[in-house]
Amino acid sequence: MSTNNIKKNSYKFFSNRDCEFFPCHKCSEKDLENFNCLFCYCPLYKSDNCGGNCKYLDNGIKDCSDCIVPHKRDNYDYMIKKIQEFYSYSKQHNN
Repeated sequence: MSTNNIKKNSYKFFSNRDCEFFPCHKCSEKDLENFNCLFCYCPLYKSDNCGGNCKYLDNGIKDCSDCIVPHKRDNYDYMIKKIQEFYSYSKQHNN
């Protein structure tokens, strides 16, 4: 990725390696190098169609501990699209 492209898209990526929880999910070294903390608390947690690698526990709680979809450097546009879909769907079905 070129320096110009990094500066142009700087709002899409933030990595806080000083965080006491970093990394908050198990991941490969490659994923660790590009670990995005921008969506620290996943805005798609309430979505059943988040596209991530989640599972539901016996008590019904959504477990996202194996999911790094919101933490991948290149997934900013995907996350924004899914957030828009979720809120559009919620708005249509909750009025």
